[in-house]
Amino acid sequence: MNDQMSKMVDSDRDKRLEAFENMLSSIQQQYEDTEVRMKDLKMEGKEKTTTYRQLMANKLRLGDMLAMYKLYDLL
Repeated sequence: MNDQMSKMVDSDRDKRLEAFENMLSSIQQQYEDTEVRMKDLKMEGKEKTTTYRQLMANKLRLGDMLAMYKLYDLL
């Protein structure tokens, strides 16, 4: 592989790593935000609302994604 090809591969790898890091950070932030919103609704006695249930579903989905990252030692 010549030097120019090697730089292109490294550049692609760096872009993919940056995209992964951005995605992971976004998922972690969404998970934290969801937990906060759920706690607020719970304090208001709104655990049976559609919004609370949607947040619960999102929290489970995001938690599953984070679990996969942990499974592959990416967290």
